[in-house]
Formats: sequence, C-alpha cells, structure tokens
Amino acid sequence: MATTRTANPAAMIGLNKPANGQLRGPTMPAGQQGGVFATVEEPTALQKMTSIPQSSGGIKFGDDWKKCLELPPKDNRLRTSDVTSTKGNEFEDYCLKRELLMGIFEMGWEKPSPIQEESIPIALSGRDILARAKNGTGKSGAYLIPLLERIDLKKDHIQAIVMVPTRELALQVSQISMQLGKHLGGVKVMATTGGTNLKDDIMRLDETVHVVIATPGRILDLMRKGVAKMNKVTTMVMDEADKLLSQDFVVLIEDIISFLAKDRQILLYSATFPISVQTFMRRHLQKPYEINLMEELTLKGITQYYAYVTERQKVHCLNTLFSRLQINQSIIFCNSTQRVELLAKKISQLGYSCFYIHAKMMQEYRNRVFHDFRNGLCRNLVCTDLFTRGIDIQAVNVVINFDFPKSAETYLHRIGRSGRFGHLGLAINLITSEDRYNLKNIEDQLVTEIKPIPGSIDKSLYVAEFHSVDPDDDSRDKNKDSGAA
Repeated sequence: MATTRTANPAAMIGLNKPANGQLRGPTMPAGQQGGVFATVEEPTALQKMTSIPQSSGGIKFGDDWKKCLELPPKDNRLRTSDVTSTKGNEFEDYCLKRELLMGIFEMGWEKPSPIQEESIPIALSGRDILARAKNGTGKSGAYLIPLLERIDLKKDHIQAIVMVPTRELALQVSQISMQLGKHLGGVKVMATTGGTNLKDDIMRLDETVHVVIATPGRILDLMRKGVAKMNKVTTMVMDEADKLLSQDFVVLIEDIISFLAKDRQILLYSATFPISVQTFMRRHLQKPYEINLMEELTLKGITQYYAYVTERQKVHCLNTLFSRLQINQSIIFCNSTQRVELLAKKISQLGYSCFYIHAKMMQEYRNRVFHDFRNGLCRNLVCTDLFTRGIDIQAVNVVINFDFPKSAETYLHRIGRSGRFGHLGLAINLITSEDRYNLKNIEDQLVTEIKPIPGSIDKSLYVAEFHSVDPDDDSRDKNKDSGAA
C-alpha cells in the first residue's frame, strides 16, 4: 500500500467544528510525530453510484497485459501465517476474466489468502458457503472476486446484493468493488444506506444497476416500494453475518430473502458464528460448503496488553501512551457516544489531533470523518463499536480500549482493527477494578493471553520499520521480554 509522510497532520484537518467529529489540536509531541500514513485514493464517500469504466488500455489477446498494469508500491512488511499459510494457488488458476485479474493485481493483491483460496472456486461454482475466518484476512476479496466474475453485462437488472451491518462498511465495500472491477467495462455498483436521500436512490435504481451493496433497513424499504427489484438476483452475500443475524437485523434479513428467487446463492462470511447463524443456515442454505479457518480466534500479529488503572487515571494513562508509543494511526474505543465526545475533546485539549465518530452523528459528518481518517489526515480516532465491523484501515497499528468491552465477541472485533492482513499491531486495554473479572472471562473464551503492559514496548511488535522478527516464532516472547527491560 502506498505510504506518504505527513509533517503536520493537525494542520491539514479540513473542518474544525466539534459537531462534525473532527477536532483540531496543536502540533503533536515527538512521540506522536513522524509516523507513516497509508494513503488510499478514493472518491468522496457521498458518491453513491459507481459505474466501473471500461479499460482504456486497448489490451488485445496475446499482449503481455501485466506490463500495462499500474501496480502500487510493493508492501514489504512482515506478514503472519494468518495470510501466508496458503496452498500456493495463484489468482490466474481460477480462470477469471483478464480484466478482473488486472483490477486484482492493481489492488496490490499478489496471491490469494487462505480464505480466498477456499472460497473463490466454490463461490464460482454457484454453491452456498458458510465461511468463518479471522478479521483482516481478505474476506471481502473472497466474495467480491467471484461475484464480479459472474456478472453478465448483457443483462440490465440487479444480479447480486451484498448486505453489511454499517454504513461505513457499505462505503468501503463499494470502493473495493470499484477498484477490483475498474477494467471490466460497465459493471454498475450502487451503495445504498440509511441516513442518505431516499429520492436519490430511487432515481439511481431507475437506471441499470448490477450490484447493490446495502444496509438492511434501506434496501428493504426500496424493495417494499417496488423500486429495487430483486427477483432476478442470483447471489446474496452477508458480510459480518453474525451481526446481520443478531436481534437487531434478523427480521429484516428474513424479509429481504423473501423477495429473492428460490434458486439464489447465499454466501455467509464472519469471524464468529453464534447459534443464530446455524439456525439461519438450516432454514435458507442448501447443502452449504463450510469453511472454518479459526483454529485460534485472535490474530497472530496482534500483541495484547492491559494497564490496571482507576477511572480517574485513564486520561493520564492515555496521554502517557501517546507520548511513548510510535503510533501510525490509532483507534480508541469507548462504550457510549457521550464518552466518545468527551474523550475526543480531552485528547484535543492535551494537544493531539483526533477525530470522533458514533452512530448519532449526521451521516454527512460520519462519511467525512471516515474518508479523512482513512486517508491519513488524522492520527487518532475515538469511536463506539460502530467502527468494529469490517473496517479496513491498513495504517492503524494501535487499538486502545479506553473502556473495556463487555463481551469476547466485541473485544475480538475491536482489536481486529489493527494487524490487518497479516501485519503486526498492538492492542492496549485500560482495566479498572470492575473490569478484572471480565478480562479473565474474555481471556478464557478466546483462549488468549492479555499481559500486563511493560515499562517499554518493543517497537518490532507493532511498528513497520522495526519488524525484525517472525511473529509466529517462539522467540517472539523473548523479544517482548527484552522490550520490557
């Protein structure tokens, strides 16, 4: 992924009104300065409709088409076996369209990850899939590649629908779809979510749409109005399926499926699969192919620590972390929207630039914060669990649980915002006396160890420039100990 150095992130923040989730702080101290931001070029998040343009390269059969690719700089960061433990397959092995392969390689995806190896050929065959894989191991590519491959441009109706639980994830998936399919020549992808103009969506659906990426409430509304015609949909994907089948969404999902053809293909992807998923599978999936790449629940590349503090000491502890850690970008989680805004204000008063985001903000501001943070315009983001699902920001190397979560599932998704796609990351938890039993329960449920934070943390555990050890190697614990010294 392309990276760029930013001398003064605070000076580049576009908005300074507190209500929009972006807070301006003075120039950061040395401990925060000089990190590397990953820059993702993407159009405005408000752009709802994506018409994937035809490739202008004029590549003909027999040309050495790989020479014409605009490849991103090679990512030489160390990766863990979560993404490197593959069968050795290549993307060309799946007989994909050349134009789709061009989009894949220009994304910087050199070889399929384990979940992609398992999923792509089965999805291409039309079979239902129930896939369980860790956060940040390539699940989006595992379903988008076969989905785009099977789109028939001669047909002008909706052929596939991707369901996601949050608006930010819908925007992210639509951007990946656009980048993967930019050479396909006319695949039209539409993102539709709540909090945006319904009339605009109705007008878009009056035109040709091949793929819809949506949150459940908005797309069901469009279906009931007879605007989104889903009777010819051949593929339905449910990303973060455990959340979509929770009490918040399951009734909506059942209604959506009633609008689809009976011979549709359903693909379920998630890191966790509770009983609700098993019930749904028995009801709606036909002899699904089951993929389980979850021998262990937590990502190998994430080092987890806890700091035992009182509630009053939390802000001081956070300030200490900011001054001592080499943070590229960080995500800081709180358990309520009120605490998010209060903490973001406190961080700005301490002299650090930060954004904040939560579900009660206007969608326009949420889009702006998500877009700007993803593009590296700020180092720290304070948020609720709105940001735990599927959000992929490769530059994030530190996650801090300012408020410790109540469930193991939430903890797993939170810390999965760092260490994306086999890279290394750090998760730090601020633990009060009320959290100590919950800490032990989460350790037991996830079969993981959260260690006391040392006086000094080895930078090779979470800073790209210092990656000098294999995180799957037994010697990693020795490095941690040396860092503590």
